[in-house]
Amino acid sequence: MTALEVKNVTFSYDNVTPVLENINITLNKGELVCLLGVSGGGKTTLFNVIAGLNRPQQGQVLLNGEDITGSTGKISYMLQKDMLLPFRTVVDNVALPLILRGVPKRRARQTAGSHFAQFGIEGTQKQYPAELSGGMRQRAAMLRTYLFSGEAALLDEPFSALDTLTKSEMHRWYLRVMDEIKLSTIFITHDIDEAILLSDRIYLLGGKPGTITDEIVIREPKPRQEDFNLTEDFLRYKKLIISKIR
Repeated sequence: MTALEVKNVTFSYDNVTPVLENINITLNKGELVCLLGVSGGGKTTLFNVIAGLNRPQQGQVLLNGEDITGSTGKISYMLQKDMLLPFRTVVDNVALPLILRGVPKRRARQTAGSHFAQFGIEGTQKQYPAELSGGMRQRAAMLRTYLFSGEAALLDEPFSALDTLTKSEMHRWYLRVMDEIKLSTIFITHDIDEAILLSDRIYLLGGKPGTITDEIVIREPKPRQEDFNLTEDFLRYKKLIISKIR
């Protein structure tokens, strides 16, 4: 079943020169889809349109069949930085979406805290963001994103600031947890390897204005073997993507 659909979206900042033109993408329930392309190609602009921060000149954004074009607060949106508030404890940071919806603070903390073990941050509730490692901060930020909306999430380069070993660990963790909670996700990356390792499907966004130039299905079941990035199948996908980006 389709969770999110972007239909015929065209967007420009000056109502004259399109940044995005006739964008069509779908996200199925429980699926992880990557938006891959060069810097400046319009990926973050497209996320802003999907999240309702920018209204397109043409086209629609549908969530479970409902037209949410230009409506904020419908889809979770996690930026590249974790954006945790340094003066709030970890549990209060994570509980913030519930508190903003009017849930009493005590109950919001209890609800948020019930997910800490699943997200691998149990025991950090009373700590502050500065006391956490980069990977732990990203886990807390992802839990906050999930509590904002369990329908669909937009993740803008969520792992780019992590070192190689932490990123690899986060990839394995992310695939496991996202499968458990069935959160449909679109994420942006410039990293071809990351896109192949994590995605069910990859949309290539390129050109001026930005358009969807291709869709690549990664057919290997998840979770993928730890050495998948050393296999012939992985290299075949990588060569295909590089050839199409060029």
